[in-house]
Amino acid sequence: MTTSPHILVISFPGQSHINPALQFAKNLVKIGVDVTFVTPLFVHRRMKNASRVVQGLNIVSFSDGSDDGLLLITEHYFSELRRTGSEALKQIIRTSSLEGRPISCVVYSLLVEWVAEVARGEQLPSAELWDQPATVLDIYYHHFNGYGEDMRNCNNDPSWSIKLPGLPLLHAGDLPSLVNDEDNKPSLVHDENNKFIVKTFEDLIDVLVGHEKTKPIVLVNTFDSLEFEALRAVEKLNMRAIGPLVPSAFLEGKDPYLAEAQMEEIGRGLLKCGMPFLWVINKQQDKEKLSCMKELEEKGMIVTWCNQLEVLAHPSLGCFLTHCGWNSTLESLVSGVPVVAYPVWTDQTTNAKLIQDIWETGVRVKSKNGVVDGDEVHRCLELVMRGAELRRNAKKWSDLAKEAIRESGSSDKNLKAFVAELGSVTEKSFVNHVVDALKCALDAKHVTLSKFLYPFLLLNIS
Repeated sequence: MTTSPHILVISFPGQSHINPALQFAKNLVKIGVDVTFVTPLFVHRRMKNASRVVQGLNIVSFSDGSDDGLLLITEHYFSELRRTGSEALKQIIRTSSLEGRPISCVVYSLLVEWVAEVARGEQLPSAELWDQPATVLDIYYHHFNGYGEDMRNCNNDPSWSIKLPGLPLLHAGDLPSLVNDEDNKPSLVHDENNKFIVKTFEDLIDVLVGHEKTKPIVLVNTFDSLEFEALRAVEKLNMRAIGPLVPSAFLEGKDPYLAEAQMEEIGRGLLKCGMPFLWVINKQQDKEKLSCMKELEEKGMIVTWCNQLEVLAHPSLGCFLTHCGWNSTLESLVSGVPVVAYPVWTDQTTNAKLIQDIWETGVRVKSKNGVVDGDEVHRCLELVMRGAELRRNAKKWSDLAKEAIRESGSSDKNLKAFVAELGSVTEKSFVNHVVDALKCALDAKHVTLSKFLYPFLLLNIS
């Protein structure tokens, strides 16, 4: 007896993790893989038409204790997610076997490294779905393997730099914020939790290289030509590019808020630039507090949400001012739109480095005492809107990204190779799975924007 592989996918319940994980699941379904996507109940409730868009995807939810949707990045929440998620995964794995659909492999995102332990306990292979650039994974690996003290002591000194194997020269401002002891932390992660978040990344690196006899598979949301060296920079990891996983708009996300003074400076820069714009300001922030609100509304449009992919695909779009989250970065690359890079925290600072210095598709803003003034915003917007070379580079990377995800492209081949290595489930292994599941069930006693006519700007950083 044989059957197609059945992959269980679970993601940390944040938009920047859920969206690429869902796109990954969709890509698996397209090539004939059975997929069960596991997510907390509050995320499931917020999904928009997910089952319609991803035909054949089985979505299973569980309660993580935050069913009201209030996601707080605290040590208590992570502990509860691990406890409830572990039990849910075991139940799903065993029930799937009883139903004749045994799990072949478990794929998990960032911040849920404990999933690998659950998979080992159920005698299943697992793989990490890394939803940031390979460069950032390399930096974290080296941070926990010999370079941590150097990175922690950089103190945002502009003259400080470090050369890690296989990576370009990095300065203090290019490091992920979680490994850089800077004072200007965003409000999303409070100071008392910073050490805990860093420990979570350390645990992930330990899971990847500390328990495997062979090179662990890491599926990376990038493509070969974009990060060829970075994908091969850590010999102990078997990194495979399977992106870009351009996300679908299933969720409305929340990013770190910008301070009121910073919003004022952005508004001043936009007015000085004088070009039409679309500015996405999260509805939790009060746009009415902007002193130049009237003038801004005369020149552009301010909304609380937009379909970012549709706007990026608009032929009149000339520039994207972005916080450089990896999803937004990939969307801009796929769409061929040059950017003004406005990083806030975590991997965004490294992404901005890659955008400006390596891929040369944008310009990074410079801050003074943690604030980017209106003149700097104006300077960067002008450089990008008039930058023919930036636009040519953006077009080049767009073509390469689309080539990678086409039939027989590099990412398509890598994904199919990963699935092929899982192999088919033989009759013997199927029977063993069922017997194990029956034993467990008996023990538990249950089985349970077309109006713009001229080049315009898109801003989505709030």
